[in-house]
Amino acid sequence: MGYMDPELLLTGRAGPESDVYSFGVVLLEVACGRPPVVFAQELEAQGKTRRVEWVWSLYGRGAVLEAADERMGGDFDAGEMERVMVVGLACAHPDCSLRPSIRQAMSMLQCEATLPILPAKMPTPKYL
Repeated sequence: MGYMDPELLLTGRAGPESDVYSFGVVLLEVACGRPPVVFAQELEAQGKTRRVEWVWSLYGRGAVLEAADERMGGDFDAGEMERVMVVGLACAHPDCSLRPSIRQAMSMLQCEATLPILPAKMPTPKYL
């Protein structure tokens, strides 16, 4: 599945929200340091969930920075890393109507807009 919006796979309907989802996955890939397919296989081997679900679970525990690329050895600005992760999660929100537009996401990344407050637990997709 990788970068593709799960709703698109199930409904066949694509729109700007699907592109926003893919952008969110790319943000999480950059922050976590692994492509989605390889990372998904690693998570499954460890009995964990998909990357978005994994990062969201860390976010809910207040530990989103634990998802940061281990190869960085903690050598990053924590505020910027958290911002990238939260914007990535917002873009990959299971409810496509709650995803920001690309313009809103860019404003959040550039610190021109406040970060959304996401629920601690990843919501169940409406399309299921």
